[in-house]
Amino acid sequence: MADTDRSAGWIGALDPAAGPRYQQIVRLIEQAVADGRLRPGDRLPPQRKLAELLAVDLTTVTRAFGEARARGLLDAVTGRGSFISARQEQAGPPLDLSMTIPPAPKGIRLGELMQRGIAEILARSDADQLMNYHGGAGSLAERAAGAAWLAPLLGPLPPRRVAVAPGAQTALHALLSLLARPGEVLLTEPLAYPGLIDAARRHGLALAPVASDADGPLPAALGEAAARHGARLFALTPTLQNPTCLTVPAPRRRALAAIARRHDLILIEDDPYSLLAGDAPAPLAALAAERTWHVATLSKVLTPGLRTAFVVMPEGGDEAPFLAALRAVALMPAPLMTALAAHWIRIGAARDLLDGVRREAAGRQALARAALPATMQSHPHALHVWQPLPPHWDRNSLIARARLAGLGVMAADAFSPDGAAPDAIRIALGAIPERARLAEALGLLAALIRGEASG
Repeated sequence: MADTDRSAGWIGALDPAAGPRYQQIVRLIEQAVADGRLRPGDRLPPQRKLAELLAVDLTTVTRAFGEARARGLLDAVTGRGSFISARQEQAGPPLDLSMTIPPAPKGIRLGELMQRGIAEILARSDADQLMNYHGGAGSLAERAAGAAWLAPLLGPLPPRRVAVAPGAQTALHALLSLLARPGEVLLTEPLAYPGLIDAARRHGLALAPVASDADGPLPAALGEAAARHGARLFALTPTLQNPTCLTVPAPRRRALAAIARRHDLILIEDDPYSLLAGDAPAPLAALAAERTWHVATLSKVLTPGLRTAFVVMPEGGDEAPFLAALRAVALMPAPLMTALAAHWIRIGAARDLLDGVRREAAGRQALARAALPATMQSHPHALHVWQPLPPHWDRNSLIARARLAGLGVMAADAFSPDGAAPDAIRIALGAIPERARLAEALGLLAALIRGEASG
């Protein structure tokens, strides 16, 4: 049955600088379907009502709905309206290269690991208390587990500097609500995590990309942008950047930290991948601890279902304002999942799982290197690759052709803070369970990329 209450929650503001508005509407629908805010059978608002909500003319919405139907996102029922297609639930992309998740590692039975872990937790915990409300930043044991998990990157950390959050997205929303005021400018990378872009826009922030080169954001450009916009915040993913797989080298990180101090910038370091990479330089939180908020989720390196992220707060700060902001966004992390994550860290199971994910990611990257054009950008342990397209393709045409072939990929538009998206796609490697099926998907996609747009 259609859920008409939920079906309005996906509506966000359009950006005049982010390209044609009808395409932005289609991307809003695609993103809402991908993250579960829209589900098969949900009814969208009437076109005229949606036009009012988005402050666009009716023809723009009509064109967007037509494009969404062509992509298989919507079904139209005469006299009843437009609904999210049930085909999304029945199959989705049969070969999904769009969702970045850690692949199941070989030799580790996640179900058995969960069963043992939960049994061990219940053997030494009060189940009633475990399932009750939990306030604050997590228990002392959970915060200590977070500090131990991040110690290979940040060295010894006092647990009081570590807060537990129900996922990185929740943490980013809480940080922006605490640190920024509507109308302010958030400095970002030229291509950024879509969740950050969405969160910033929902908090009424303007996004200003900082010019970059092959080593990441340019220090001089960061200083110039901070001065020009009067910005106080710079958010970035310096290791295995999503979507480009770029890792900012150590000298550039030191230079960015120096610029941040000179301009009194607060840094938001979204860092899901450093432990997975295995070769990442010291995080910004180790170079500028007094001004860096470090967000490290377990969803991208262990398993999404844990819904656990650790936030390292700046050195010498007061934790109370952030904990209040976090509580306002999400009352608490799921206690059982947080307890399981902390238990796995304490007994070494989390490290074993991380090593398994790293090995599986390396095998999948080898398949990508063998199949895709040499212009791809990647890292041996990344969960995705970044594929610039040859001149005869534009990204929207390629994605439409890929859908017809049963392939789902992400266009560069989803990562663009200002609408200046290159003709490139992000290809995720973790969602297809079997390597043989992944190889098939990559082969199909490579044939499309190398073929002619009119073929």
